[in-house]
Amino acid sequence: MIRAAAATGSTLITTPEMTSLMNHAPGALYANAKPEAADPALNAFRALAAELRIWLLIGSLHIREEGGMCANRSFLIGPKGEIAARYDKIHRFDVQLSETNVHRESRDFTAGDSAVVAALGDTRLGMTVCYDVRFPHLHRDLAKAGAEILTIPAAFNSVSGAAHWHVLLRARAIETGCFVIAPAQCGTHQDGRKTFGHSLIISPWGAIIAEAGDEPGVISAELDLDDVAAARAKIPALTHDMPYTL
Repeated sequence: MIRAAAATGSTLITTPEMTSLMNHAPGALYANAKPEAADPALNAFRALAAELRIWLLIGSLHIREEGGMCANRSFLIGPKGEIAARYDKIHRFDVQLSETNVHRESRDFTAGDSAVVAALGDTRLGMTVCYDVRFPHLHRDLAKAGAEILTIPAAFNSVSGAAHWHVLLRARAIETGCFVIAPAQCGTHQDGRKTFGHSLIISPWGAIIAEAGDEPGVISAELDLDDVAAARAKIPALTHDMPYTL
């Protein structure tokens, strides 16, 4: 699908969170993880980006760290195959909905501690992952640091996705005046989890300009970065912060 997207002339191609493996069985991620330098998926994607001469945002990979944990790490790969930027997901999704329905990302993943704005040529790209979308201050800080595009790769489950996916992503675009690119996992996975799909590309004014369905596929859009300045001129909220007490 990356090759198909590149064949249309796309210069930035993005993939979802947990691109190479998603398995919630205890220990499964770590057992199949490699350190960054030895990760076979990352090496393959670097080679592919260089071959196709594209920018490639790998939503995230599970990268082995010390102590039985992984990093949930997003990679921006440049057109020479170089790693242009890395971002480790800051916010981990931990919730117990019942005795048997438990999601605990902190069991498998360390938490990142640094926000990242990457240079994509002359464009500035802010990198986040999935659950980060529920923390608007992170995206606001990225926009204030110069981001014109926000990438929010995800693996939303089918229930919360149906309820919140579109409104959260449109809100992040409107609040920041950024384009939002949100590639998403879809379908039923080997561990039984169902993800929502509906990858989105959203304008700085909050309009959905491309949307996928709940089956694997490719969507694309041409981004006019002048739209970022235009949206921020109409609603200059990024410059209107005021001090207050609580």
